[in-house]
Amino acid sequence: MHFRYLTWLVLIFFLNLPALCFCDPRITEAALKCGEILTPNVSIVPIFVEETRHLLRLIEDDNWGHYSVNTSDNVPMYGLAQCYHDLSKSDCLSCYAAIRTRLPSCLQSLSGRLYLDGCFMRYDTYEFYDESLDNTKDSVNCSGNIVKDEKKLVKFNESVGLLIDKIVGVDTWKRGFRVAEIEGVFGLAQCWKSLSKEKCRECLENAGEKVRGCLPSREGRGMNAGCYLRYSDYKFFNEDGDNDSNGSSRALSTGAITGIAISAAAFIILLLVAAYLFYTRSLKRGRRSLDHRMTFSKASLMYKYDILEKATDYFSQSMKLGEGASGTVYKGTLPDGYIVAVKRLFFNTNRAWADEVFNEVDLISGIHHKNLVKLLGCSIEGPESLLVYEYVPNRSLDQFLFDRSGFRVLSWKERFDIIVGTAEGLAHLHEGSDTRIIHRDIKSSNVLVDENFTPKIADFGLVRCFGADKTHLSTGIAGTLGYMAPEYLVRGQLTEKADVYSFGVLVFEIVCGRKSTAFADDAGSLIHTIWKLYKADKLTEVVDGRLHDEFPVRNALKILQIGLLCAQASAILRPSMNEVVHMLISKDCEVPIPNQPPFLSAKMEGSTGSGSSYNIDTNTLISSALMKNENDNSYSSTNSSSYELSLIRK
Repeated sequence: MHFRYLTWLVLIFFLNLPALCFCDPRITEAALKCGEILTPNVSIVPIFVEETRHLLRLIEDDNWGHYSVNTSDNVPMYGLAQCYHDLSKSDCLSCYAAIRTRLPSCLQSLSGRLYLDGCFMRYDTYEFYDESLDNTKDSVNCSGNIVKDEKKLVKFNESVGLLIDKIVGVDTWKRGFRVAEIEGVFGLAQCWKSLSKEKCRECLENAGEKVRGCLPSREGRGMNAGCYLRYSDYKFFNEDGDNDSNGSSRALSTGAITGIAISAAAFIILLLVAAYLFYTRSLKRGRRSLDHRMTFSKASLMYKYDILEKATDYFSQSMKLGEGASGTVYKGTLPDGYIVAVKRLFFNTNRAWADEVFNEVDLISGIHHKNLVKLLGCSIEGPESLLVYEYVPNRSLDQFLFDRSGFRVLSWKERFDIIVGTAEGLAHLHEGSDTRIIHRDIKSSNVLVDENFTPKIADFGLVRCFGADKTHLSTGIAGTLGYMAPEYLVRGQLTEKADVYSFGVLVFEIVCGRKSTAFADDAGSLIHTIWKLYKADKLTEVVDGRLHDEFPVRNALKILQIGLLCAQASAILRPSMNEVVHMLISKDCEVPIPNQPPFLSAKMEGSTGSGSSYNIDTNTLISSALMKNENDNSYSSTNSSSYELSLIRK
């Protein structure tokens, strides 16, 4: 007997079972209404998240609630959520979870309301709790096939009319809820609990009149500011509500119960036979089946928003690890005790931006290396987009290099190991697979160190990839000023050599314990200082003074020279990251003589011989880039030292 035949038998069994009422959170969307569009620089996402978090606690307690949040801009947000009275507690929570997934599509507006067939939520900037009607947003939804048979139509119209009169009657608006059934037509009426009896009556009577206009459709919904009303030719509500259905909820007869019991026993026997056949078939498939299941499990990268929200104590400030240009990172503990880092991405109304970020999830999650922070997955169905990374205890490298207040000084060995590990991580991105991956934002704040001070490259929000058949990508410019290669900053030409340049700047910061500045015509800039001391054969003077000369001089000179090779103006002259790794770990490797780095004004350097062709005026470069960007009207800054330039290539 073939397994597919058993599948058909099981299906036939279910189709012939007596009609039973199973739990159903009724998350079909009936209507979504959004208000006026916000200005581009306004975001209400954090307020909405706080609002829905408080409403969740009220829903858990009483299946409904309202709550208000005041913002720093004195723009309040009022919210109300309610499940319909016949839903169970678990179905209510499931329905509310669906609302939190779908209502964020209104978050470009100051107001929004979502009607599902099992629950409702609304947010607005004024206290609307006792509002029963709203001529601008109230609506009706007519669906289902039209009753075409004239005899049935007359009877159906009469039944719908009687049903509506019944569920909008005095008993309903006194209690706020009612379900009923008349001659095969089913109905439900629900007022929000914040309404008075008079307001409930006004709302339901108005909704009832609107829904009558749906005839001869088999189904209609009236959705007003203060209530929801629905009729249908099939039973959609649960029996445990305040039912008044003319005896339709009477207990099953003894014969029906006996039939169900016999059917259940037959089903169990079929299930056991099917399980046995499936088991023997699985053994024959052997390893191929196992490999298939492993491949399928690797594709599971999605986390539920609610789980991550609770893991971070609802994004509590006490769990905050740091903040970057693209989002805020929180420490989180999953239900199984596993500790993760959750990145809460800043809200962006550009759909292409969101697609861009999450298109990288599948790519980066498949890259594994000891010097790369592992991306575990993401959440894209909640009110915000979240990325989930492995948790690295010691936070970012910049705090050890530049914060003199509370972090200990890194030893020379620790600095050397961090340089080598970062180089190996970049080399793996560039050449570790068939696809070349470019990070685009290598800097000290994007290198994390674990408890053993092993470096891990983090923040892959700006990564780009391209195949071996391409020499470069022409793309919008994004990254941090001061770490961006000249050919990328000015012409938008991106290759892996842009990461090599950024790595060179990072090497200088690690060795010197000083932050690189974005403006090279500043006589105190780090790159200018290193180049000047290199030409004067005094490079050891730039090594971090906190080491107190406790470092191998030859090793320090070698590393700084490798940094200068990486930071050369010409991308062609820069070594690959694999070559950098080889130079760093090989004792006998001869390091080539570097050419002058970019962004050094000729008036400051004087005549440098071979370096003259690389004397680029910083002001000219930066002004040119910003001028192009200003014409495109797409410049944005995140802080005084980090910029994102989105230049549109003409």
